[in-house]
Amino acid sequence: MTNPPIYFYRPYEPFGEFSNFYSAPIELDGTIWPTTEHYYQAQKFIWDKTHYENIRQLETPHEAFLYVREHDFSQHTNWEQVKDEVMFKACLAKFQQHSNLKEFLLSTGDRILIEHTEKDSYWGDGPDGKGRNQLGITLMKIREYFKKSLEM
Repeated sequence: MTNPPIYFYRPYEPFGEFSNFYSAPIELDGTIWPTTEHYYQAQKFIWDKTHYENIRQLETPHEAFLYVREHDFSQHTNWEQVKDEVMFKACLAKFQQHSNLKEFLLSTGDRILIEHTEKDSYWGDGPDGKGRNQLGITLMKIREYFKKSLEM
């Protein structure tokens, strides 16, 4: 019998530590970011230091998420090609820089991790449960990376 998948979404619910909205500051690119969501959203404005810094200074990850919807980041012409790499980099930093979160991620063993949301069929499982679940996939890749580094 296989273990059931782990569903996560809101940072204050079980397994909420896997959410990008979970408060776990990271240092990346010489800057401290309040959450991985702040970092991820700011990368859409890497070419515009004003928007980039505005996002970093927002109080909540939800505000960072909304900020991007209110401003045009279309000048980042290759965003679709780099967004998975940006997310991996942010999430890896989160779990490397917070040993308690790394241990928590490793404690999930080989269970499937699913960002359970009707709102997003790319990062989550979407309204029909058949979405790409790219955030879950990213976290499972990070978990495997840590497992392999422990074997060495």
